[in-house]
Amino acid sequence: MLIVLSLSMASPLGFTAPVSAESTAVDEALEAEGLNLIALRNDTLDLNQDGEPDAIRVVAIMNTTNDFTNIELRLYGIHKDREVHDSQTMSFSGQSNASIIYDAWAQGEHTLRLEVVNQEGETITTIQLPTYVLRPALKVPQITLGLDAPPWIETGDACTIERVFADQTGPRYGAEGTRTFSGAPFTVLDNQTTLNCSHWPAGEYMLKEAYRNDLGQTAESWLNLTIHNRAAPAFSFNVRGNGNSTDTPCLITMVPNMAGVDFSTFDKMWSVQGTLLPGSSSNSYDCSVLPAGVHLISLEVVNNEQIRTIHGLNMVRQPGENLSKEETEELPSRSFGDETATQSVGWYSIGALGLIVAFIVFFMLVRVKEDNGLQPLRSLGPTPTILPDGSPDPQGMPTTTDDDGTLWRQNPDGAMDWWDRDLRIWHKW
Repeated sequence: MLIVLSLSMASPLGFTAPVSAESTAVDEALEAEGLNLIALRNDTLDLNQDGEPDAIRVVAIMNTTNDFTNIELRLYGIHKDREVHDSQTMSFSGQSNASIIYDAWAQGEHTLRLEVVNQEGETITTIQLPTYVLRPALKVPQITLGLDAPPWIETGDACTIERVFADQTGPRYGAEGTRTFSGAPFTVLDNQTTLNCSHWPAGEYMLKEAYRNDLGQTAESWLNLTIHNRAAPAFSFNVRGNGNSTDTPCLITMVPNMAGVDFSTFDKMWSVQGTLLPGSSSNSYDCSVLPAGVHLISLEVVNNEQIRTIHGLNMVRQPGENLSKEETEELPSRSFGDETATQSVGWYSIGALGLIVAFIVFFMLVRVKEDNGLQPLRSLGPTPTILPDGSPDPQGMPTTTDDDGTLWRQNPDGAMDWWDRDLRIWHKW
């Protein structure tokens, strides 16, 4: 229940009505606007329950002789020459009251004053309030950068950076400041609470986020991390059947040589004599299907970061026993031991062959060919757009330059391209 007091009394509940010359001037200014300050109360509050006052609640009771009145109460607080304020609008007829809370934003003395402003924005009167020693309950600016990644980070590893930011003081009094983030290879926006560093190029990063609000409060956080280039897949072959006959089993198996690396998600491409075998992406290749002869077998392994390794070997397969005449004729030219039929070439054939070779060599030595035309260069594809300063056009994608001077750009899906200064084209990485 609200208690209405006379102007010459002080209430035990904290409502006061000054009787000094200053209060008389206040009353006269209010009466000129048809207003009357019935009572004014100031209460200290402990909002965070730590035993220290941290806020002041000012309650004003007023009435008006006008049919209807619109006024604004503005509560100002000054601490170390910095001033903040909060306001409350009163639209009433007859009698009404308003309550304004001043939250301390720094520890120390806070001097308060209350201004009454009419609807034209003109100050009707100013009431000086006491000075209070307060300890703030509002959170001061805080910034934390947290890294969620393996101790040893390689390109492509799961890597996230959590940005924790808080400031209750600046927004409370419209004094929000500016956040700045530096050290990242790409632009970081204020609304990005989590940064995905899984697609960042290898390098050393010194990340820093800083904040300063308009009340002069500051906060900053540092985070250093190093991303290493992922090693190419390392593997070897386990070979069974090399040098055996075609009627015996033959199998080539890939053996990973990297501890703790899962090769199951890697692309595996087997080739025979340079020809890619379609649909062969397993860890082994059944070479029993190869005919007799020497075969070049290679395996290319590509990891999730498109880093690749190729290993090859020569597989020798001997003819099997009990071959049919047709199978024997299909075999490559090789020796079957003492049973291999041979033919004598003869000295006449050797001499004729020598004369032919000598004539060809003589013809090549004395032949003169004039060729004034130049061979055209191979096409490198469409020339990328070059900006007026001579740099390549990243087509609106964010770019960064690594320690080796290579220019990178990041696609919307997170994939990376690097700029080939010799060929003047972008390569996917």
